[in-house]
Amino acid sequence: MSFPPIREELRGIEPYGAPQLDVPVQLNVNENPYGPSPEAVADIAAAVAAAAATLNRYPDREFTALREGLAAYLNTSGGSDITPDMVWAANGSNEVMLQILQAFGGPGRTALSFAPTYSMYTEYARNAMTDWVIGHRAEDFSLDLEAARSLIVERKPSVVLLPSPNNPTGTALPPEAVSMLCEAVGDGILVVDEAYGEFRREGVPSALELLPRHRNLVVSRTMSKAFALAGARLGYLAADPAICDAIRVVRLPYHLSAVTQATASAALRHAPELLGNVAELRAERDRTVVWLREQGLEVSDSDANFVLFGRFADRHAVWQGLLEHGVLIRETGPDGWLRVSIGTADEMTAFKDALTTVMKDQT
Repeated sequence: MSFPPIREELRGIEPYGAPQLDVPVQLNVNENPYGPSPEAVADIAAAVAAAAATLNRYPDREFTALREGLAAYLNTSGGSDITPDMVWAANGSNEVMLQILQAFGGPGRTALSFAPTYSMYTEYARNAMTDWVIGHRAEDFSLDLEAARSLIVERKPSVVLLPSPNNPTGTALPPEAVSMLCEAVGDGILVVDEAYGEFRREGVPSALELLPRHRNLVVSRTMSKAFALAGARLGYLAADPAICDAIRVVRLPYHLSAVTQATASAALRHAPELLGNVAELRAERDRTVVWLREQGLEVSDSDANFVLFGRFADRHAVWQGLLEHGVLIRETGPDGWLRVSIGTADEMTAFKDALTTVMKDQT
C-alpha cells in the first residue's frame, strides 16, 4: 500500500475548486458583487461581538433563533406555513447536501441527477459512499420528464438532486416536474437545490410552494448568493420535520458556531437591504443574455445570477484570452460552453469589451 493510505477511489483526485486568481474583474464563482450594506455590517459586527463574550461556552446545538429567522424569511420568499422544525442549516449548502446523503444515502444506496449539473454532487455522493447515477438533460438543458421519471423508477434512488435554477445552465424546473418526480422517487428524497432561487424571473415559482403536497420534498437555499454572504458559509433547507430530525442524527456536535449563528441571524434582520440589488442583477443578466445573442452566440435562458454561453471550438482559448484582459470567468459545463457570473454594470462592460476583442482576434 502506498503512502498515505487514502481510500483507493480518492487516490490521484484533485480537490474541487474554481481558480482563485487576483484579476480586476472576477466573474467565475457566482458571488453577489454588491457587499453587505453599512447598516448590516454594523449589526453583524455587534452580534458577533456579543457572541464573542460567550465563546467559552458551546453554541446552541439546535440554533433555535436562527431556525426561527430562516423560517420567517422563507415564508416571504415563496413558502408559506414553514415552521422552525421544518428548517435545517449547516456550513454552506455544501454541508447541507453532504448531511442529506449521509442520512439518506450510504453503501448499497443510490443518488441520481441529470447532467449537465453541479459538479460537486458526484463528490457528495462519493464522500457519503453512495452509488452515483447520472441521467442527461435535453439539448436545451431542460428535463425530458418522461425519460427522467423512467430512469428514477428503474434505478430507485434514495436521493435525487435537482438544482433549480440549474448550475451551470441557469435552467429552472416547472412545478409539474417537481411533483411528477416526487411521486416517481416514492420512498426516496427529492432535493430541489434553490441556491440561486432569489434570482428567478418574475412568474417562476419556488418549489417551496409544493412542500405541503410532498413529504419527500426537500428545498435547499443558501445565504452565499443573493444575501451577499458567501464568506459566512450558511446553507439551509426546508422539509418535513421528520427529514430534519433524521439529519440531526448525522450532524457533528455543535456544527454551527456561535459566530456563524450570530452573523446569519443579523443578516436576516437586514434581508430587504441585502436583497436590494437582486432586481438590478436580474436586469443585468437579461441584458447580458440579449447582448451575447447579438454577438451570434448560443445562450441558455437563465433564472440565476450567471449565464452559460457558447459554443466555441476552443473554449479554453477564449477563457485564457479573457483572463489576459483581466476578466476571470468559469470554464465549466458542456464542451464548448463558458459561464459568466453577473457582476456590476462596470464589470459586465469590461467582460463584453474583452470578449469582443478575444472573438475578433480568433476570427
